[in-house]
Amino acid sequence: MESQNQHPPQPQEPSKLGTTFSRTCFNGLNTLSGVGILSIPFALSEGGWLSLILLFLLALLCWYTGLLLQRCMDANLHIKTYPDIGDVAFGLKGRITISIFMYLELYLVAVEFLILEGDNLNQLFPNMGFNMAGIKVGGRQCFVLLTAVVILPTTWLKNLGLLAYVSAGGVLASAVLVACVFWVGAVDGVGFPTLCNSMKDRSQFSKVLLVCFITSTITYGSMAVLGYLMFGQYLNSQVTLNLPIRKISSRIAIYITIINPLTKYAIVITPIAAAIEEARPFRNSRVISILVRTLIVISTVLVALMVPFFSYVMAFVGAFLSVTVSVLLPCLFYLKINVAARRFGLELVTIIGIMVIGSLVGVVGTYTSLKEIVNRILN
Repeated sequence: MESQNQHPPQPQEPSKLGTTFSRTCFNGLNTLSGVGILSIPFALSEGGWLSLILLFLLALLCWYTGLLLQRCMDANLHIKTYPDIGDVAFGLKGRITISIFMYLELYLVAVEFLILEGDNLNQLFPNMGFNMAGIKVGGRQCFVLLTAVVILPTTWLKNLGLLAYVSAGGVLASAVLVACVFWVGAVDGVGFPTLCNSMKDRSQFSKVLLVCFITSTITYGSMAVLGYLMFGQYLNSQVTLNLPIRKISSRIAIYITIINPLTKYAIVITPIAAAIEEARPFRNSRVISILVRTLIVISTVLVALMVPFFSYVMAFVGAFLSVTVSVLLPCLFYLKINVAARRFGLELVTIIGIMVIGSLVGVVGTYTSLKEIVNRILN
């Protein structure tokens, strides 16, 4: 594509359709807030207080790369989604690459949901399990299988409007969870392109990014500090596993944690299933749709049973997939689309610096997480 400076985009005027500034901020916060917040205290206990600096630095880098994605969208009004940006930058290869990373990230998030359910249900109901054909199924594995059975019917719904009622409970659950953890510590005494495209006034998207990243960074940072001060080096991979179940507030926090995956699992795997179902031989077949979604659920169950390490799977998702999707690819796409950005200057130096930092974090984090996963599987 030619430079933005050669063909400046037309001014974006607010339209009657689309979401408002406040609603886009809410959607953005909902996107950034996930089950990863449960492992933030554990990450702080492993990395020490200096790791908070890395948290703030990555938030700053992701805010900037979010602006780069917005500029890519402004350069071509036909761009509606992230894969569209990859297509404009590198053609079909770019679209396929970003799609693979996005779908793989969603898939592993679905696996994380099942691991989360198994761990927290086992915390509430320890010493559960059963024997099947001479094979002993432990409590965690039992609850993973039970969760899959409960979740499966929700994945068969293709109407996202119906799923919205289910996922609305997840938004409320996230807020209640943070409040409960705070209550346990203070009272009980225990020691982003789709959003831009949906806005009425896309010119305000930079402000939305700023609000979302500041708020999310404060939320994640507060949870990290609070959990670390409460439990120190004794933190488990999920802070809810440290909460004393005799406390009512702790039980509420764990119940809320259990509800979250139940409300979000179907939403997470829907894009993956839809991509498969859109293939020409399978299009508009209800039977194939149910079969595809059922197979996805079964496969995530198998992965969750084989790799039941929440913190290290989360670390791999963050280091390899999230860093690639949120830090590295936005820089590459922007430099490819915007010719003027390749000229030597402050912007180019900044982008190269972001790519160097992102690559370092990605390589070190991916190697460390995979090493821990392999060691735990072999042991």
